[in-house]
Amino acid sequence: MGQIKLSNVKKSFGAIDVLHGIDLDIRDGELVVFVGPSGCGKSTLLRAIAGLEKITSGDIEIDGRNVNSVTAADRGLAMVFQSYALYPHMSVRQNLAFGLENARMPKAEIDKRIMEAARMLEIEPYLKRRPGQLSGGQRQRVAIGRAIVRSPVGFLLDEPLSNLDAELRVSTRAELAALHARLKATMIYVTHDQVEAMTLADRIVVLRSGRIEQVGTPLELYNTPGNRFVAGFIGAPHMNFLQAAVENARPGHAVLSLPDGSRLEVDAGRQVLQQGAALTLGVRPQHLTLGKGNRSLRATVRMIEALGSETVLHTELGGQKLLVVLPGQHRFSPGSEIDLSLDAAPLHFFDEKGLRLETSV
Repeated sequence: MGQIKLSNVKKSFGAIDVLHGIDLDIRDGELVVFVGPSGCGKSTLLRAIAGLEKITSGDIEIDGRNVNSVTAADRGLAMVFQSYALYPHMSVRQNLAFGLENARMPKAEIDKRIMEAARMLEIEPYLKRRPGQLSGGQRQRVAIGRAIVRSPVGFLLDEPLSNLDAELRVSTRAELAALHARLKATMIYVTHDQVEAMTLADRIVVLRSGRIEQVGTPLELYNTPGNRFVAGFIGAPHMNFLQAAVENARPGHAVLSLPDGSRLEVDAGRQVLQQGAALTLGVRPQHLTLGKGNRSLRATVRMIEALGSETVLHTELGGQKLLVVLPGQHRFSPGSEIDLSLDAAPLHFFDEKGLRLETSV
């Protein structure tokens, strides 16, 4: 079992409030990713669950047991840190065995657990080596192996891939996903990288300033972000936001005016937009296409990023920036004007407070 429940969890450091009433249910066997900008409280929340930080108020339950007063060692959780925290003078086998030996586990059981973890993580050839003789990816697998041999209730991973280079991060991320599928254990993973969150998570918890902004599956957050912050944080490159005004509206239909004078007719779903109201129109860079259509914008190209498999255009529309991601290779010149169609683009609408209006089409 590995069910974790947080109820109105708050954490303050003196007069500074860091966590503001966190409510969250993590199901047994689920891989949940905490994501958000630096300083949003994701690592503090993870450390509070681990028992490394004492919460100011609220309750933390693991499998129905309140663990507020339970020490970190007795919560049944294993933590993998950003720094590998391996003992440099010990071999890989000794690093894996150290915690089990301190718990006075029989030697036969220790050997069995070490070999199972080593086979699972493919580190059997390195058991006699010391950490200094291993690559960054190999050391990270040893750190994860040290957690696995404990057979914990759940795994807590605090930005475990941040010290790896880009190529190794991709391969190790795939290894982690496969490991979770094999172990079927509860995992909480902290990262500031939304790509990691999208590719690993069963559910993502988006945090900002110590508060949960939205919880959902990766595609739920991508397709129906609850507010402008989530819409801008999930997805790479981030969503475009254009300021607009409702020129006229009727049930299920509206005409929006943009600062450059463009007018867009949009379906408004079940939402009745108020005539004259200001709102923000959101559209993802990948959903814009070249050419004119029923809903078109004319933008000026400012910069081109030719990435081979795709072309990223930095454009401007009435003083507002607009990113466009086109598949394949395209040639443009800075200063040239292009027509962009929104006909096939799912549109997102946010009110003046940044909250989602249920009008996406």
